[in-house]
Amino acid sequence: MNVERNIAGAEVLGLSPYELVEGIQRLKKERNAIILAHYYQTPDIQELADFVGDSLALAKAADKTGADVILFAGVHFMAETAKILNPQRTVLLPDLDAGCSLADSAPPEKFKAFIDAHPDHVVVSYINCSAEVKAMSDIICTSSNAVRVVNSIPSEKPIIFAPDKHLGAYVQRVTGRELLLWDGVCEVHVEISIDKLKLLLGKHPDAKLIAHPECPPEILAEADHVGSTSSLLEFVQSDPARTFIVATEAGILHKMRAAAPDKELIPAPAHANNTCACSECPYMKMNTVEKVYSALLNGSPEIVLNEQVRQRAELALRNMMQLG
Repeated sequence: MNVERNIAGAEVLGLSPYELVEGIQRLKKERNAIILAHYYQTPDIQELADFVGDSLALAKAADKTGADVILFAGVHFMAETAKILNPQRTVLLPDLDAGCSLADSAPPEKFKAFIDAHPDHVVVSYINCSAEVKAMSDIICTSSNAVRVVNSIPSEKPIIFAPDKHLGAYVQRVTGRELLLWDGVCEVHVEISIDKLKLLLGKHPDAKLIAHPECPPEILAEADHVGSTSSLLEFVQSDPARTFIVATEAGILHKMRAAAPDKELIPAPAHANNTCACSECPYMKMNTVEKVYSALLNGSPEIVLNEQVRQRAELALRNMMQLG
């Protein structure tokens, strides 16, 4: 992919697309910076990144980096996670307004009241939550390892699972454990339309449906494979099917098409009649290459955390990472 030709609006900074890309590469060297990007970022940002992955892979990459500066092309909780694991490093987020509907569904004060009402429960929190919620948790999980995390907890221990109720319900079905679920959802995955999806499956009877476990149960019930973004990517590469309907945020299609160029990839349709006929995260798309350049140039916006919160959140994250 020619990154320079795919950067819209570079002229806003008075730079050509080529100058913008060259400037980012120069600033990375000057600042000893690394760019980490989630699969849901736009293709131009993914192409500029040093590492692209899902939440678990990105957390591990952030933990292992020797860079002085981490620019996180993702959403706020992801950049917070990098800062939690790297208190000595500067962590930049190109747009501080790049939030997460799921993280916002668990306000810290309400979550504290919830867990205080169930003091005997082990608190398992999905990584898609704020640093404050992580700090109130016993262990963090991602969609890649949520089943393994829950299975690691002694069977006699009751469990709170937050904040995504659909991921929690999926983990509950797979593990057979009864979980007390927080009532949160990802607006991207609940926006996928089951009615439109069934029509699409009817038009493509040989297609396999692959779905992220944040999807509602009626979507997962139709799926041939359920997994994290990394798992979905691996399935598309390894499965012999030629056509796949992809029920998650449409940004993953960029890596899928690069990894399996001979396969047909169809985004699962959203309720809304939007331009891409798919489900997109508006927060993920708030980051732009121009903002990446500006963040590296100015050393801001920077993620700053309360140190006591950071330390407690790190303990919960380390408990997850010790499981491998």
